Amino acid sequence: MINKKVCSTLILFLFCGNVLANGQDVKFKSLSYSSSTKVFKVPVDGDNIKSSDYSNPKNWLSLPNNKITKKVDIFFIYPTAWRANGKYPISQLNNPNMIKGAKYYLKYRASVFEPIGNIFAPYYRQLDALFAYQTGSQENAYKYYKGVPKADIMAAFDFYIKNFNNGRPFILLGHSQGAMMVSEILSDYMSKNPDVYKRLIAAYAIGAPLTKAYYDKNVHLKPAKKFNDIGVVISYNTEAPIIDGQNPLSNPDSVTINPISWRITDDYASKEDNIGSIYVDKNMKETVYKHIADAKINHSRGTIICSSVDRKKWSSPKKSRQYLPLGVLHENDIPLYYYNLRQNAQDRTNEYFNSLETKN
Repeated sequence: MINKKVCSTLILFLFCGNVLANGQDVKFKSLSYSSSTKVFKVPVDGDNIKSSDYSNPKNWLSLPNNKITKKVDIFFIYPTAWRANGKYPISQLNNPNMIKGAKYYLKYRASVFEPIGNIFAPYYRQLDALFAYQTGSQENAYKYYKGVPKADIMAAFDFYIKNFNNGRPFILLGHSQGAMMVSEILSDYMSKNPDVYKRLIAAYAIGAPLTKAYYDKNVHLKPAKKFNDIGVVISYNTEAPIIDGQNPLSNPDSVTINPISWRITDDYASKEDNIGSIYVDKNMKETVYKHIADAKINHSRGTIICSSVDRKKWSSPKKSRQYLPLGVLHENDIPLYYYNLRQNAQDRTNEYFNSLETKN
């Protein structure tokens, strides 16, 4: 279990491992939140929430339409891409800051699997992280996550399956708040739709501490244990050996896999085995680095330790370090292992189609 101090900080990042593990199922009425000048009534899990209309193409960040060229789909859910700045803490789908951030993550995160599948990605009404932090407890925060954001994502995924997927196998990819939404699809939608689940190649829920208790609760799910098992969940959180503070994503109960070796043991994977990383600077210049990031699971922390990169360069931006201290590499969970992730998704895809041939 995460101690209260850690978990109260973790609320800010939309995926408190303790709450995610226990999967609050109690129904709640809308909560009120008061700032110094305003009172917000924000829907929560159990409220009657109308989802966004995903029959409208404008509500999709990426919609291939007639450009379906691959046998596999990628359903991508971007991380938190906006801030409310004291206003209503759930974004609208046309929020310009959220749209700008979502497009950034489509280009520099979802692109990791672009050679493998057709990318489908909905816009969704996100919860502001700072608002979640100010709710006072992890239980309150999680009620909001399972409110409007989940309502939109579940509606979008259902619409995608019924109208766009056409029976193709698919990969789920999400980071941070997006990873939390992936975990909701897995625990909720997949348990109710086993025929859809059979077409899942793998789910990459990166940047959210999925715990042993989460899998105990969702017995239909299984974490990845090697490089090419299919129908599995891949999850990890990255940090440097030294952190200037508390890493809110560290959870010893996390089920983690090494994104280089694809093992669940604490064997060291050297930077020489890292195919390539990408780095995007403040001017949106992308640089590819080969063989710079190593990886080793620290089971006592439930994280991936990356010891071979400059932690100042690869940590979250300075404006975030009050909550994600220097040495927490959360912002670059995917970029550090970008080309290894791409190769891994291809390996799992190959295994999926090989398994179909074996059955036939």
